[in-house]
Amino acid sequence: MRLHQNLLTALNLTTRIFFSLLMILLSTGLDAQVTPAPDTLRLIEIIHGNSLRDRQLDSVHKIQTIAGNVKLKEGLTKFDCDSAIIRRPENTMESFGNIHINDNDSIHTYSQYLKYTSIDRIAHLTKSVRLTDNKGGTLITEDLDYNLQTHIGNYRNGGRVLSGQTVLTSKEGIYNGDTRDVYFKKNVHLVDPKYNITTDSLLYNTYTQIATFIAPTRIVNKDGSIVDTKAGSYNLKTGEAFFTGRTQFKDSLRSISSDRAALDDKNKLYQFEGHVKFVDSSNKVITVGNNLSYDGVKNTMLAYGKPVMIFYENNDSTYVAGDTLYSGLRKVDTTGKKMQVKKEKLQGPVAVNASDTAIRYFLAFHHVRIFNDSLQAVSDSLYYSTEDSTFRLFKDPVVWNDKTQVTGDTMYMMTKNRKPDHLYVFYNSLIVNKGAEGIYNQIGGRTLNGYFKDGNIDYIRVKGSPAESIYYPQDDDSAFVGMNRSSGDLIDIYFVNRALNKVKFVNDVNGVMYPIRQIPDDKKELRGFLWQDKRRPKTKLELFE
Repeated sequence: MRLHQNLLTALNLTTRIFFSLLMILLSTGLDAQVTPAPDTLRLIEIIHGNSLRDRQLDSVHKIQTIAGNVKLKEGLTKFDCDSAIIRRPENTMESFGNIHINDNDSIHTYSQYLKYTSIDRIAHLTKSVRLTDNKGGTLITEDLDYNLQTHIGNYRNGGRVLSGQTVLTSKEGIYNGDTRDVYFKKNVHLVDPKYNITTDSLLYNTYTQIATFIAPTRIVNKDGSIVDTKAGSYNLKTGEAFFTGRTQFKDSLRSISSDRAALDDKNKLYQFEGHVKFVDSSNKVITVGNNLSYDGVKNTMLAYGKPVMIFYENNDSTYVAGDTLYSGLRKVDTTGKKMQVKKEKLQGPVAVNASDTAIRYFLAFHHVRIFNDSLQAVSDSLYYSTEDSTFRLFKDPVVWNDKTQVTGDTMYMMTKNRKPDHLYVFYNSLIVNKGAEGIYNQIGGRTLNGYFKDGNIDYIRVKGSPAESIYYPQDDDSAFVGMNRSSGDLIDIYFVNRALNKVKFVNDVNGVMYPIRQIPDDKKELRGFLWQDKRRPKTKLELFE
């Protein structure tokens, strides 16, 4: 996936940017140390002026004053101004009024006052300073130090850069005319038709229109969504972004945070890596994992790398883990009928194109594990829909509630307020209740309907042809008195305080009672019996391992 590959190169991009920034800082730090040899010293040449006065100070030093349509030259650099004062042989200059510096036809600088020293080629400009390049970038400030040798300028009292429709302002800044990089510091603010960015430090290239973040940064998109990041880059021209520091995306309905992220704003595709947390507040679902992809157009989510979904409601939560987790939307059922569905405002970290009503559904693939304080389960795959709040478990599903285990080919677990409410098992259903070590009450049949009260199994009906039961009755002292193995068309099982209390048979009842010490070994288990407690999640923390 191209987006994923781009994310993998983000660290290399950040490294290159770091060294570019380092070179800017080193260059500005060495400005004062650049001292050419005397034989390479350039002279400021007077090309034109309406008047010229020479004042000899002594045998060596003199001052030249030029006024009116002044034109000067130093190497490939040209100076225009209203008036100027040149000191010889220091080769320094002060210029006044309508100053224009043409630096080899590549960078043009304008101001109302200039103080220039030829030995280090440093120009200090004040009053309505404007610096432009051939790539469309313009720097505006009231006070600028510009090195004509390194093409690096500094401002320390506020400035702004115009790049197309993008405006950047800051208290301090460093401009590199060769690379077109501008390093903004203190109270940085970037305003663009699509973005509003605030930070303390930012690197921006006026040619590529790439903004690089090197400090905590907030990006507000035009749709109202917000990005908070610590490091990364944003291409304002293409809408592609890479974030290498802890980053959070959020809007009114959901938020996503991760250690690294890549965005394709044009196609609304997003990739997140490292300690990902996706909070879907509209459906009350949290997804965590190492990798997560989000499609802002389809409003779908795919999580992998040990992902866990958390369905929360008030103080109760259900945890679902699997190799892969997916969330999507659908608008009609399999018969094509329009359904009465929960309304969901469809917007992600960016605006999306979708209708106002849809059903949110969730899928889990392979090695699915579920943990709730009331119930635990495992299966190969899972489907959950907000339409009916039902968990559908496929392929070797097992459900546990306290000391009771339920198995079957396929299971539907209906929930209410995130708690189990009704369990329906298709084919080969088998319920096992552990009475004591080595003693298991068992009821098996074709289908099973179980009903819960306050999150615990309250009543179960098993249908079969026939339904079978192994039940160990107890006396008043809770001692097991024997084993009853029976069958019938229907079996009703009742629970009290999460323990099996009564078994009732309906139609064509056939059974036998064995004394507790005379139970045949081949009669102790129904077909398909297997106590699978080792597969059972014991705590929610197991799902994150």
